[in-house]
Amino acid sequence: MNKKNIKVGFVSLGCPKNQLDTEVMLAHVAEAGYTITPEESEADVVIVNTCAFIESAKREAIDNILDVAWLKKNAHLKALIVTGCLPERYREEVLRDMPEVDAVLGVGSIHRIVEAIEAALDRSRQQKLALFDDKEALALGGDRVVTTGDAYAYLKIAEGCDNRCAYCAIPQIRGRMRSRPIEDLVAEAKTLEEMGIRELILVAQDTSAYGRDLYGELSIVRLLRALTSGTSIPWIRLLYCYPDKITDELVAEIAQNDRIVKYIDIPVQHAADAVLRRMNRHGDAACIRGAIRRLREGVPDIVLRTTLITGFPGETEADFETLCRFVKEMRFECLGVFPFSPEEGAAAYTMPDPVDAQTAQDRADIIMRTQAVISEAAKRRLVGKTLRVLCEGYDVVAESYYGRTQYDAPEIDGKVYFTSPAGTKFAEGSFVEVKITESMDYDLVGETVL
Repeated sequence: MNKKNIKVGFVSLGCPKNQLDTEVMLAHVAEAGYTITPEESEADVVIVNTCAFIESAKREAIDNILDVAWLKKNAHLKALIVTGCLPERYREEVLRDMPEVDAVLGVGSIHRIVEAIEAALDRSRQQKLALFDDKEALALGGDRVVTTGDAYAYLKIAEGCDNRCAYCAIPQIRGRMRSRPIEDLVAEAKTLEEMGIRELILVAQDTSAYGRDLYGELSIVRLLRALTSGTSIPWIRLLYCYPDKITDELVAEIAQNDRIVKYIDIPVQHAADAVLRRMNRHGDAACIRGAIRRLREGVPDIVLRTTLITGFPGETEADFETLCRFVKEMRFECLGVFPFSPEEGAAAYTMPDPVDAQTAQDRADIIMRTQAVISEAAKRRLVGKTLRVLCEGYDVVAESYYGRTQYDAPEIDGKVYFTSPAGTKFAEGSFVEVKITESMDYDLVGETVL
């Protein structure tokens, strides 16, 4: 078998942390000599790397698997492999319920993707391959194929989680928290810098808990200082920092280090103490408000993003009203809401006093309507200002370049669309000064300032 003649495609679902696992598998596949294709319809093998965090993610994963399976009957696809959180949660059930699947790998087996491809293509095998290595023994890091373009890249600083929130199945899926050594992260960041990456986005299940397992104390500030001294990457962004771990030291570092963008993602989930206790969240409403106050006061131009859950078991109308008031008072620039999703293995799955799904969705819709007004006002305040924009490409339909300011994370926040003088071209990954002339919903429009 000539591996170069075998085309392998990937479908990566879920969060950036899952995307990084896909990038590691891509590197293994390329190193083995297979040809990578972005077109599923051309592929001989397709790997679907799944998310299974909540019910909607599971449905998306199954829909994608079935879409790819269609190619086995109607195109020349020879093998379909499913990896990631879905098989980790449901093991051989994936093979039993979807006979179109030829092999499954759990989250601890991503380094064995080439073995899975070979097994899936081997028609002499009597049994389909199912690999579920110890997820907590998984070697973190390694070579990867960056799939986010030339402007930015994610850096996974830890795997797993120790928080044990009552609604979350991540500890069961991903295991206990394991931080990567600072020297390994700096070395990977240097490699990304050599590739031309201009924005480094730090991710983990709980980024603010980084280092506690490895160094015996919260070490995210130590890591930030090592990354800024060890590289020259202009922008470093923090996602998924929990309010109970927003220390004064971290606030000061964000304020004083001009290469850390003035943006932080703080998933608070709720604002009613009774709900937070049932969620097993670390920190009450006063803790959350205190963290937000210290960030606003310590970093006056900071943008805050959060996520909330509506319809958690036992959430009363009074609890929901508390949450609504909180959203209006805190005025997060960016906010997302998830209706509660009962997940097998999570403590909340069997909790009493469930809230019906429609009520949970209605409450989420109310929050998002409230937030739309807040986010729109925040965007309008930027009109007339000149902002530094990281160019991410050219939109042929809009006939303009597009990119992001430091106040927007990729994929989840808005973009800036900007024009350029005739004949002026901007490369992906370049920084451009843009005067904002208009806001529209979550995006901004502007013109280049030369």
